[in-house]
Amino acid sequence: MKEKGVKFKVQSSKFKMKRNRFGLIACVLFSLTSLVMAQNGPADQNLTGRPGTFAITGAKIVTVSGAEIPNGTILIRDGKIAAVGANVSIPGGAEKIDGKGLSVYPGMIDAGTNMGLIEIGNGARGTVDVSETGDINPNAKAFLGINPHTSHINVTRVNGITTVLSLPVGGLIAGQSAIINLNGSTQSEMADVPVYSLVINFPTISTFAGFNPFTGPRTINFDQAVKRRDDRVKEIKDVFEAAKQYANAREAYAKDNSLPYPATDLKMDAMIPYIRGEKPIVFFAQRARDIRAVLKFIEEMKVKGIIYGGGEAWEVADDLKKHDVPVIYTNIHSNPFNQDDPYDANYAAPSKMRNAGVKFCISTGDDGANARELPYQAGMAGAFGLSKEDALKAVTLFPAQILGISDRYGSLEEGKVANVVVTDGDILDPRTNVKYLFIKGRMLPLTSRHTEFFEAFKDRKASERLP
Repeated sequence: MKEKGVKFKVQSSKFKMKRNRFGLIACVLFSLTSLVMAQNGPADQNLTGRPGTFAITGAKIVTVSGAEIPNGTILIRDGKIAAVGANVSIPGGAEKIDGKGLSVYPGMIDAGTNMGLIEIGNGARGTVDVSETGDINPNAKAFLGINPHTSHINVTRVNGITTVLSLPVGGLIAGQSAIINLNGSTQSEMADVPVYSLVINFPTISTFAGFNPFTGPRTINFDQAVKRRDDRVKEIKDVFEAAKQYANAREAYAKDNSLPYPATDLKMDAMIPYIRGEKPIVFFAQRARDIRAVLKFIEEMKVKGIIYGGGEAWEVADDLKKHDVPVIYTNIHSNPFNQDDPYDANYAAPSKMRNAGVKFCISTGDDGANARELPYQAGMAGAFGLSKEDALKAVTLFPAQILGISDRYGSLEEGKVANVVVTDGDILDPRTNVKYLFIKGRMLPLTSRHTEFFEAFKDRKASERLP
């Protein structure tokens, strides 16, 4: 019994030693994992750059709003463009950047993304904040859900996109969008217009009625589809009418406190600036018939509207021009909508809208990861009928005009926000590299998750890989 007891104690000690060793190994692995995560995590990537006075000299300056300056200087100071031209006086203490052989552009604007609202759509539900439950959520603000440390921001901005419109999705009335700059540690630092527009997913006419695993797709006839669409549109109109009554009741009480006090309704409060036409409403619509229905809704409700998507907007160009409704076009890299459409239908759509006099801009319509493709999409439109100048404007000045921020963004002019991109070639060419990047006058490092992985694996030899 004594020997057995001693043996047991020895085994117990060995077990404790093994357990401690395993614990130590676990701690080391955890520390290494934490270190790797700290080095490669998105928070480490999104460095906010440094301020200063910068003078880019001897560069080709593409002002967008005016003539190109083949050998000019642009001065950045206090977050603004202080001067731009062929003969600019450079103050003492300014950091000079030799722009010989380089081109200077305004930062590009993607007027339709879910930037900051989603990280891993199919793999981590906790990183998805693009929509709320329910159909009517006008009080939901994208601004409050934006993650300033998403890895999508760096990947996007190092390609020359400096400003985006971030939109919520889901339901009939999805919520309110925000215009943000792609730099900052908080939502407030990023925001240019924290609450920009209401977003409505306008009901479509669809004969699809679901899918049965045994019999396949179910359909309804066209008349039923129209009725179903009209019923959904009526739901939106009912919300608008309720918001008008609510606004009237609030105004009446403000003038006469003897009237019954109208209980606060956050959804109705959020609707007021939109029903009065003080702020725009972004309507998601692709098909020509749905766009016509949106235009009818805008006219009846007397609101300010923007078409988002606009796949077949070129087919109703005359109506869009008549109602002065702009289009945020998101379908350059999408398949044609109809089987008998030519292969280049989406590529050529911007040039058709431009020729018809429709206000438009090009957007990726992406959730963030592929918003970096914006210059290439504009370049594709430029290869299929859109002039080189208009292709560039479609991602700079045109979106700024549509969003109502052209007094601050979209071109290189004195007094505008210094969102400036310096490249070694045409900014719409995939072969071009961004050499310097400024957002609100801060020079930013050209690093992202992509550049970090490139540096980590570029020299790896085949013999070092696992079999």
